[in-house]
Amino acid sequence: MPRMFPPPQKTQRQRDPFFDNAKYLAIVLVAVAHAWEPVMDGSRATRALYMVVYTFHMPAFVLISGYMSRTFEGRTGQLRRLVSGVVVPYVVFETAYTLFRRWSGDYPEAPLSLTDPFYLTWFLVALFVWRLSAPLWRSLRHPVPVALGVAVLASLTPGIGADLDLQRVLQFLPFFVLGLSLREEHFRMVRRRAVRLLSVPVVLGAVAMAYRVGPEVRLSWFYRSSAAGDLDAAWWTGPVMTLLLSACALALTACFLAWVPGRRTWFTVLGAGSVCGYLLHGFPVKALEYWHVVDAFPVLATPAGRVGVTVAAAVMVTLMCTPPVRRTLRWAVEPPLDWAFRTEPRDAARGGGPAEPAAEGRVPVPAGGVSRR
Repeated sequence: MPRMFPPPQKTQRQRDPFFDNAKYLAIVLVAVAHAWEPVMDGSRATRALYMVVYTFHMPAFVLISGYMSRTFEGRTGQLRRLVSGVVVPYVVFETAYTLFRRWSGDYPEAPLSLTDPFYLTWFLVALFVWRLSAPLWRSLRHPVPVALGVAVLASLTPGIGADLDLQRVLQFLPFFVLGLSLREEHFRMVRRRAVRLLSVPVVLGAVAMAYRVGPEVRLSWFYRSSAAGDLDAAWWTGPVMTLLLSACALALTACFLAWVPGRRTWFTVLGAGSVCGYLLHGFPVKALEYWHVVDAFPVLATPAGRVGVTVAAAVMVTLMCTPPVRRTLRWAVEPPLDWAFRTEPRDAARGGGPAEPAAEGRVPVPAGGVSRR
């Protein structure tokens, strides 16, 4: 992607459809995986698919986030977009999820804490921290090994606490730093025909392995929200699982990206609204839990029911990514905050500041993660 982008009216025509396609397909995967959570008990196959999806969907989006942050240097215009595209959505949806939790009836005293991210909102906190640190990582000679070392040390450090979900911030950090180091040709490499063909047996092998070991593996490892000590595991399992899951995540991310279309498709436009699908789909998913829907309708936990839940989740999140929904939520996810910032003379002379890639000012929506709450 070029380091500079045209004026705003031309940005849409310059969007790379590959990344919009990847964001849409990944948000469908995360919505489906979240919808499986209340219905997968007793289904070894569903648990295996869930494990495979959770191995790579978050690392894939963190990597893309890092790639989109390559030009972040902390300039005034960049910081403004960081506030409007990350901080404001975090405050709005952290509040909304807390109020929804109270209104549901099961948690009338649920506290509102902007330092303890709830459910899906943790990624916004992580992205804020990662992006501010981007200039530091670009200045290092070997940033990826250093970031991997930080992740390993985090897995050895129990009791980091819920503040800002720092355990996840640190354990997913290597993928963000790797994204900072990538160039456009690296994405072209994984989309070659040979990689596509190789990805099929790799994914099938991952599903078979997950089916084999699924009942014996704790799902908490896939969420990257706890150190080994927090899971009552031996200290050495933290580094081992961190390195093993990172290697598996990198391989499956390459397989996923290999099959993402590089051309414009019917769902390309939905990728631009994937932030809405990401932040909204948690409400119906949480409603299944809060209102004990599966207990009331046991058919949902049957094979046919799980297929129905899968289709419903995919359709639901697709509708949430549509342009009308994006326009409706613009006040929360892309608010204009010119009134809140002073105009620096340097920015005024440049017409608002130096231009940057369009995605840098917005959330490159992740595939989520299950909260500890």
